[in-house]
Amino acid sequence: MHTLREMRIRSAVLVSLAACMTPTPASAENWPSWRGPHSNGLSADTRVPTEWSRDKNVAWKRELPGPAGATPVVWDDRLFLTSVDKDQLVLLCMNTSGKPLWRRQISTGNKKVRGDEGNSASPSPITDGKHVWAAMSNGAVACFDMDGKPVWNLDLPDRYGKFRIAFGMASTPVLYGGRLYFQLIHGDGKADTQEAIVVALDSLTGKQAWKQSRVTGAHSENEHSYASPVLYEDGPRSCLITHGADFAVAYDLKNGEEVWRLGGLNPHDDPKRRYHPTLRFVASPAAAEGIVIVPTAKNGPIFAISAAGKGDLTNRPHLWVRKQNTPDVPSPLIHDGLVYLCRENGNLLCLEAKTGKELYHERTNRGRHRSSPVYANGHIYLCSRDGKVAVVKAGRQFDLVANNSLDEELAASPAISNGTIYLRSFDALWAIRNQTATN
Repeated sequence: MHTLREMRIRSAVLVSLAACMTPTPASAENWPSWRGPHSNGLSADTRVPTEWSRDKNVAWKRELPGPAGATPVVWDDRLFLTSVDKDQLVLLCMNTSGKPLWRRQISTGNKKVRGDEGNSASPSPITDGKHVWAAMSNGAVACFDMDGKPVWNLDLPDRYGKFRIAFGMASTPVLYGGRLYFQLIHGDGKADTQEAIVVALDSLTGKQAWKQSRVTGAHSENEHSYASPVLYEDGPRSCLITHGADFAVAYDLKNGEEVWRLGGLNPHDDPKRRYHPTLRFVASPAAAEGIVIVPTAKNGPIFAISAAGKGDLTNRPHLWVRKQNTPDVPSPLIHDGLVYLCRENGNLLCLEAKTGKELYHERTNRGRHRSSPVYANGHIYLCSRDGKVAVVKAGRQFDLVANNSLDEELAASPAISNGTIYLRSFDALWAIRNQTATN
């Protein structure tokens, strides 16, 4: 039985979700961050194609100066993406016809990591239509206006201490309410020197609004998190969900106070489960309809918790827990009461959001999957490293609609805007659009 308060909370969440899914000029046309207009991977666009190839439904292709896994972001007729150019770390701006408009160098010192897995341009840019922000894995952050005029820049390690993270700070910050939020979860394996923090900066000045230490007791490689923070909004409650160092922790956006924390992702004192010293998190949580889906890594468990929780949720009853089949890198996707999990091997799981009941577990492409799935026009789009994009019909039954290929390596998540799917390969930016569509 649900209490009256729980029913009211759920009703408010459903109303808020319905409002978010109502097409507006901003939500239908723009893709301002790596997870889209509502930070959940969902697009309201109904005109995007489901089939394409190198010579079918391609509006244009623009060669890039170097590879990266960062997702492009779009606002009206402007498109932004981070990239490398030899040793330079750059922010590129072009229009939605593919014409370059400007380029700004953010920093130098590109570092390739894990062979071809990533580099220092891994975080995605963010825009609000007036400014654009770009962060690099070495901690360089810069703000520009839409025409490329510098507003401010800073070096996060200079301000908050040297990053001690093996593969660079790949986390993309969150923009909300005039603030830019970062989770800086890293360490060197020594408890007395580690200080993972969460910080909020004024988006127009770069000045610190608040800073919060993030103490969890994680050790070994688990002090390194490559996940990105996630925004959760529920009426008067808005919080930043951070993920890493064995815990998911939510913070009040206004003052940085801890709202709740969830442990048990990598148990410290559970005789039935040994501590996994390399269970670093890459996939970010997903939140919708009053719940938060919390992945782990390396075929570990997945947790579904109530978004209305407070305090330490570790030993409280959860909505459900799945013991294995977590996505190692792609973040979960929630749509219409269903949770979609794309595993590294391309297997797609569909679960009931309320119960965790598995509806299907099917194969798409066998290539490595590094990008996060997105939803548009009744379909789920899943990208693999070999350039293939599987298109699966959303719903309770598995239906593989198309398998498309650009024959170029692909690690970035798709961006969707104004009838166009933007796919950033290691070589180029592709604009995929139905041939009858206009920009």
